[in-house]
Amino acid sequence: MTTQATFQIEQLNFHYGPTQALRDISMAILPREITALIGPSGCGKSTFLRCLNRMNDTIPDTSMSGRITLEGKDIYAPDTDKTELRHRVGLVFQRPNPFPQSIFDNVAFGPRVLGLPQGTDLGELVEQSLRSAALWDEVATDMTGPALSLSLGQQQRLCIARVLAVKPDVILMDEPCSALDPIATGKVEELMRRLKEQYTIVIVTHSMQQAARVSDKTGFFWLGELVEFDETTTIFTRPSVQRTEDYITGRFG
Repeated sequence: MTTQATFQIEQLNFHYGPTQALRDISMAILPREITALIGPSGCGKSTFLRCLNRMNDTIPDTSMSGRITLEGKDIYAPDTDKTELRHRVGLVFQRPNPFPQSIFDNVAFGPRVLGLPQGTDLGELVEQSLRSAALWDEVATDMTGPALSLSLGQQQRLCIARVLAVKPDVILMDEPCSALDPIATGKVEELMRRLKEQYTIVIVTHSMQQAARVSDKTGFFWLGELVEFDETTTIFTRPSVQRTEDYITGRFG
């Protein structure tokens, strides 16, 4: 029995004004897997990631063609509710961006805005989200403390908890460890491994070592094209495209 893809991307093209940033991208992102996107700076990885929850729509003078479906539904169809889409497809940014509020209010923000399902206890939801983000034990005694007083690694896990609080189906992560030290990076990577038991995760990373450690599938982007997409072990041990091997072995890029 074939597993239905969470995202099916078909011949995706994307332009910033006259500049083409993505060219004929096609791939399937499967449920409860971590998909890593690697490649040099400016090759289209983050642009592609933002296409998956239409964050690029906020940028003037952009255009796309092709098709992206989320569990079979075209997310660029005219009747798509973009707020609902971003509820289902959460995004964790490169640098931690907690609100200048308490730890509790950061996690509670999304559920308050979207409305709590009947019978939901907000305190329990916040605790559950912090536990899922492996942060509860570090902040439980000071939930009213300012989020900005946390370390960068804790702030990033808080931002992950904030995404989890709205019960998404997919978590997008745009270089979530680039601002973190090795210890904090290890905690976020371990968190990703645990979260994939419940969520589909797509991560952009400049670290090939990180992609190799945490992902199930890896896509190599180069100048707006998806050069190769395969099982991570295949990409890193026996890629089928010479350009992929050259990049991974440091011959260019």
